[in-house]
Amino acid sequence: MHELGIAESALQIALDRAKTEGASRVLRMVIRVGALSGVDPEALRFAFTVILPGTAADGADLQIDPVVALAHCPDCRKDFVPDTNHFFECPVCGRLCATVKQGRELDLVHLELI
Repeated sequence: MHELGIAESALQIALDRAKTEGASRVLRMVIRVGALSGVDPEALRFAFTVILPGTAADGADLQIDPVVALAHCPDCRKDFVPDTNHFFECPVCGRLCATVKQGRELDLVHLELI
């Protein structure tokens, strides 16, 4: 489960930032997870429940914001959401497209510290 490693990295970033800012606690963490990132948001949430106890982030609110996949058709110049199998066929002209505009995100975007 690579989500554990991702959670550990995010926690370390949060704890390092808290130390740099002179904060004693991490109150809240917001993570954006793209549909194409390969990360299961629920597995990531579970990983945090395992690693937060006993740290300065124990009890922190964890918000995971999903980011839908968005592709772009160079012919139609239209953005579209790929189907549930992540098949990137333009719904307007039928062209297969490889340009992904969003959906690969995996970012720690916000921390609240005290």
